[in-house]
Amino acid sequence: MVDEILREKWDRRYREQVQPPAALGVLTENAHLLPTDGVALDLACGLGGSALFLAKRGLRVEAWDLSAVAVEALRGRAVGLPLRAEVRDVIEHPPPRRRFDVICIGHFLDRGLCPYIADALRPGGLLFYQTFAREAVDDSGPGNPDFRLDRNELLDLFAGLTVRFYRDEGRAGDHSQGLRNQAQLVAQRPE
Repeated sequence: MVDEILREKWDRRYREQVQPPAALGVLTENAHLLPTDGVALDLACGLGGSALFLAKRGLRVEAWDLSAVAVEALRGRAVGLPLRAEVRDVIEHPPPRRRFDVICIGHFLDRGLCPYIADALRPGGLLFYQTFAREAVDDSGPGNPDFRLDRNELLDLFAGLTVRFYRDEGRAGDHSQGLRNQAQLVAQRPE
């Protein structure tokens, strides 16, 4: 069961956020890989920028987050779209097997949940994942290294899926360019 302190932390953070949410870069930059229809999940959706993006593209979307504040805000933005947002502890209640054509996850990492995420994809289903990496050029993102990826860790966590796109630039080259402090993966369940 999720600690109430954690739930309150995220509720407070989302109450203070006034900017409309943006979809994850891994999703917008690789949108050409998305199916034209199907069921998508935005897991740990926050204010739902990626969920809204997927729904506007015609996918039927489920969006789950621990924060009731975030879910209520998303419901208000999703009026008229094929999107159902719900408060859900994804650790306690992981996604069911073979239910989704697309799963999107941003800035959330629980390594024990990864097998459930992979198993929740239907054959041919796509995973879009973007989160913080330990090899960073500044201190943005979580301070706890448990919530940051090691080098190439997303590839290991989802080894049973076919990689369609991967990006993890670390500290290589010119730090003022590229995507820093995060890794991105698009991977597909074999048909």
